[in-house]
Amino acid sequence: MDQAAALLQRVPEQPQHLRIGQRGEELAYFYLRRMGYVIVARNYRSRRRQGEIDLIGWDGDVLCFIEVKTRTTRDVKPAEAAVDVEKQRDLRAAARQYLQQRPVRPHVAQRTQHFRFDIVTLYLLDGSNPEFTLFKNAFAVS
Repeated sequence: MDQAAALLQRVPEQPQHLRIGQRGEELAYFYLRRMGYVIVARNYRSRRRQGEIDLIGWDGDVLCFIEVKTRTTRDVKPAEAAVDVEKQRDLRAAARQYLQQRPVRPHVAQRTQHFRFDIVTLYLLDGSNPEFTLFKNAFAVS
């Protein structure tokens, strides 16, 4: 019985790229908070669409849907280039779903609602401090 219990309690090891991505999202969360964002959702998944929105937060009166890209090397293309046309389409669809399900802030709802898509890239290079870049309004809403 003890052996069976030990097997059930084991957490399966995640692939390295998933662990790096989770670490990057965690670091980006605190980075954005330092930048003044108020994060209201993490890892939002639409029931109808594939993919997820890494972070959703307010930057003043603008609701931001934020994609986080983490890299451990600069040897390939820039991290922000991974948010291609297909990824943008998936993010827009998930954002529409989020907006249909969630009420907006009352003081903002009285004015024109503002939304945007941001990208945060971070590089974790050789144990040095993470290098962040924030791309506000990285691609069009529609």
